[in-house]
Amino acid sequence: MIDRSFVTASFCLCSAILAVLLRQHCREQSMLLAIAACTVIMGSFAAFAAPMMEELRNIFAAAGISESYLALIYKGAAICIITRITSELCRDSGESAIASASELWGRGAVTLLSLPLVKAVLEQISSLM
Repeated sequence: MIDRSFVTASFCLCSAILAVLLRQHCREQSMLLAIAACTVIMGSFAAFAAPMMEELRNIFAAAGISESYLALIYKGAAICIITRITSELCRDSGESAIASASELWGRGAVTLLSLPLVKAVLEQISSLM
């Protein structure tokens, strides 16, 4: 795991250096390089996280918790990751208002996504009373 962390860190640093150097000549290409680097890193993380996700699935199954709740957790995490990267890319390009709008959308999406979970918790509480 540590060796993969060093490889990822090296890739990130090299991409950042290239993006900074490229930004002096063409901001648009620098932005495209940053998006490409983020895409590669996210893909690498998805492959890296697959065993962790399987272990979580086993834990939820052993606890007798529905897999639909686990799907909500995965979707919420994906929304958070995508929103964070998008907002940071927008800030890097000098568009802080668009970055804030992206964050607002992400917060709203996670809130909407969590409503079934809130409903289930409230049903459990009311059944105890």
